[in-house]
Amino acid sequence: MSQPPRYTTLDEFYPFYLSEHSNRTSRRLHFVGSSLVLGWVGVALMTLNPWWLLAALVQGYAFAWVGHFFFEHNRPATFRYPLLSFLGDWRMWWQMLTGRIPF
Repeated sequence: MSQPPRYTTLDEFYPFYLSEHSNRTSRRLHFVGSSLVLGWVGVALMTLNPWWLLAALVQGYAFAWVGHFFFEHNRPATFRYPLLSFLGDWRMWWQMLTGRIPF
């Protein structure tokens, strides 16, 4: 059996990342979770309470993983490519926000 490709840059990883997010509901859940992360980080900065950062982490992954397990039926790329997946989340979030990817 051949080994799956090993991605090293976001540009080469991103098409794979998008293919793992082909379900619209899953993308929407990612968008909501990432948006809530921004809100919790803002609260953490305003209150100087780092516990909100933990809430941001849990909130972001909870929405994303529901999308993967119940709608995409795949394993999140975070497990194999944590940094590239994190960057891909934000690129996809921005592209959804700006209308480049359908919401």
